[in-house]
Amino acid sequence: MRCPFCSNDNTKVIDSRPTDIGEIRRRRQCEKCDRRFTTYERVETIPLMVVKKDDTREPFDREKVKSGIMRSCHKRPVSAAQIDSMTDSVENAIYNMDKKEIRTSDIGELVMQQLKDVDEVAYVRFASVYREFKDVNTYIEEIQKFLNK
Repeated sequence: MRCPFCSNDNTKVIDSRPTDIGEIRRRRQCEKCDRRFTTYERVETIPLMVVKKDDTREPFDREKVKSGIMRSCHKRPVSAAQIDSMTDSVENAIYNMDKKEIRTSDIGELVMQQLKDVDEVAYVRFASVYREFKDVNTYIEEIQKFLNK
């Protein structure tokens, strides 16, 4: 691993431990300048393709899931840590399905499950875009379903 401070190629691992999201956190020390830094390693998985509504395919992008969650949580009392946690949960659930392709509808349902537990307004916001609400009655129906559960 190259040192981010002096660009030396020789660094040693001081400490290594797994994180809650399946990454490996490593504390490293440069053998030239003795400065320390942290790296995170993620296991590379098989490429996962997302099947969109129009049957086109594109590689899974964690950042798209995260940005959708962030948009629905805009100006809501949801922390960045909660958004990261929801994104991690959705990503882990997707990869645990052991599929090579996943439909956007399945991803949307996973996101809605996470949002439902964190913030009701964010849930309805996401559902309105994901389910393409056409009018106010559709909003009311979704809110009624939410309230009945």
